[in-house]
Amino acid sequence: MNPDLLFIVNSIVLGAGLAMDAFSVSLANGLNEPDMKHGRMMLIAGTFAFFQFLMPMAGWLAVHTIVEYFSMFHVLIPWIALGLLGRIGYGMIREGLSKEENTENKVGGGTLLMQGIATSIDALSVGFTIADYRLPMAFLASLIIAAVTYILCMGGLYIGRKFGTKLAGKASIMGGLILIGIGLEIWIKGVLH
Repeated sequence: MNPDLLFIVNSIVLGAGLAMDAFSVSLANGLNEPDMKHGRMMLIAGTFAFFQFLMPMAGWLAVHTIVEYFSMFHVLIPWIALGLLGRIGYGMIREGLSKEENTENKVGGGTLLMQGIATSIDALSVGFTIADYRLPMAFLASLIIAAVTYILCMGGLYIGRKFGTKLAGKASIMGGLILIGIGLEIWIKGVLH
């Protein structure tokens, strides 16, 4: 199978669908850090893109190697996403409600890592949908997904940064509520599916 226009369009659409959670978290990060520098924005968007690339490839690999074990793990995905995003969101809300003025709103490395995993963990199941692809095609599909994620996350960071300046002290609370909402949305879809 060689890449054709339909393959590319399908990969872009799949990437856009998978990137919505990462876009929303990027928006929250931009709200939380309105003075974010461009290099930091690239790091955050790159982290989300990396995990959106890694997870479908891990799912593809699981299908071709250890599918029985992966299917048992699939049940935990909504719970993991809810736990990670809920924890991060709660911390942001608590910080936004505290009486002290906190000038350090940057998302730390550990938090960014948790966000990357939580927003892309559902992409593991994409490995099942691309299981009939040979490795080069699965790799290309994952690269396209990552590129779409990167572009959407940069957009989310720019939008969040713009409105974060206008919202000042309420941005952290709003960002935390967004993260908790995303976690609940992933959990509800996963449990009801």
